Amino acid sequence: MTTATAERIPFFPSDLFEGDREALLDTVHAIGTGADQKFILGERTAGLERALREGLGADDVVACSSGTSALTLVLTAMDVGPGDEVVVPAFGCAPLAATAANRGARPVFADIDPLALTADPAAAEALITERTKALMPAHMFSVMADMPGFRALADRYGLRLVEDSAVAQGGTLRGRPAGRWGDAGVYSFVQVKTFGMPGEGGAVVTDDRALAADVRMLRNHGQDGVHRFRHHRVGYNSRFDEVMAAFQLHRLAGLPGRLARRAEIGAYYSERFASLADQGIVAPPVGGDGRCHYVYAVLAERREALVDHLAAHGVDSHVYYPRTLPEQPAFAHYAADGVRPLHAESAARRNLALPLYPHLSDAQVEHIADTVCAFARSQDRDR
Repeated sequence: MTTATAERIPFFPSDLFEGDREALLDTVHAIGTGADQKFILGERTAGLERALREGLGADDVVACSSGTSALTLVLTAMDVGPGDEVVVPAFGCAPLAATAANRGARPVFADIDPLALTADPAAAEALITERTKALMPAHMFSVMADMPGFRALADRYGLRLVEDSAVAQGGTLRGRPAGRWGDAGVYSFVQVKTFGMPGEGGAVVTDDRALAADVRMLRNHGQDGVHRFRHHRVGYNSRFDEVMAAFQLHRLAGLPGRLARRAEIGAYYSERFASLADQGIVAPPVGGDGRCHYVYAVLAERREALVDHLAAHGVDSHVYYPRTLPEQPAFAHYAADGVRPLHAESAARRNLALPLYPHLSDAQVEHIADTVCAFARSQDRDR
């Protein structure tokens, strides 16, 4: 890392796809003027599914309209419904609870590991009842959940395991890719994700061929793809866009390089911040197994002051999930009386994400790290 910069560094950059502008325009033109006028679920979608399937070593990949839709399709294919319970993390994005609730099931909120910020298998096990149908851990920020622990837990209790890997495409744990630990895993391709695109999209990954066949039907109104207007199940409109499929195929070869750059930046941050815990800033560890590099988040005791300090030095930051899921008005009535997920509440109060995207320059990354470290030193002076 070299010299610092004084320019404003956005958290959500507007130029994520600038280098692919011509390819995107060419793709839109080719598909828009193509003789077959096929805009959804065509050969390009099939090609993307095949490329992902082969890269992951999975039996099947089904592209769909979003990561949230992917979760919905999986839970529907598993016949999760009224009377069932799904154990989900107490800290995370709304779809973890909403997809279960929209199926008529009850989301049950497990507390998280205080450092990994992912659901704690021991906390999840304590919540299993005779109504539990599935476990749905989620990878968070830059750390994969304890999938070996959840896999063992699901097997021990005879439960379905849904791996929310929306943020973790490209991560691996014990040599197994994110998305390949559960009965099904899901990815999200929304713009800011590690394999993001200029639109909405997602995918279901599974080795369960019967489950994959159901998901494939459900994404297209319950049709089997052979007989149009024959609806085997009550399904959804979760079809994948051909323009986006072609664009993702174009960008797939560059994904490892982009992930490597994210990992490099994350490692640099963690090296710089490793000694700041006594100043109230806890950083993710450097390296290690089971890492993904979607968002780089620290835990800051004086979060709002750090936000202001970063902004004063031209650095945008972002707070994810300032409330736990059981604290959200939409899900509060599912929360167990008198039970508080204390680690999740602490994460909601302290987490702060710093810019992390592949085209950050070394100078920008150093400036961000310098600014955080300067804030930490100021905390020492104020004591």
